[in-house]
Amino acid sequence: MNRKQAIEAKVFTFHALLRQLHVWRFQGRKIIFTNGCFDVLHPGHFHLLNSAASLEAHSMLVVGLNDDNSVRALKGAGRPVHPFELRAMSLASLSVVDAVIGFEAATPIDLIQAIQPDVLVKGGDYEVKDIVGADYVLQQGGRVEVLPFLEGHSTTSLLNRELNN
Repeated sequence: MNRKQAIEAKVFTFHALLRQLHVWRFQGRKIIFTNGCFDVLHPGHFHLLNSAASLEAHSMLVVGLNDDNSVRALKGAGRPVHPFELRAMSLASLSVVDAVIGFEAATPIDLIQAIQPDVLVKGGDYEVKDIVGADYVLQQGGRVEVLPFLEGHSTTSLLNRELNN
C-alpha cells in the first residue's frame, strides 16, 4: 500500500468504522473520539489532536468530521473554506489520527452513541456540561476530557486576520 492509499484507508464509512472498532477493541485498544469542522488546520487543531492521541496508551484516535452542509449551518455562508474530501484527507494524513468519519447531523450524538468511545475529547473552549455526548459517554463508564485551548488559534480568527490584510 502506498502513502496515498494508506491515508485514504483512514477515511471510513460508517459501517466500515464499526467493523474496525471491533478489531481495535479485540486488540485491547482504547477508543478516543473528538469531532469538529477542521476547516483550516492550524496549531490549535494540531495541539488538540496530539494531546488527545496521547491520553491513553494503546489508543486509537477517531475524528468525527462535519460534512460541508453542517459546517455551513454552524459557521455561515462562505464556509467551509475547504470541501469535506480535502479536510478528511488532511486529517487522515496526520500520524496521530487513526480514523476519520464524516457526519451530516447538527451534532455528533448518533456517531458518539455508535462508536461508544472510552474517552470523549473537546478543546478548552467547552465545559463538560456543554459537550454533546458527554453524559452518554460518562453513563457508559467512559470519561470526558477538556483539553487546554491554545490561545490565539482559531479558524475564525485566522480567517478574519486574512480578510483584514
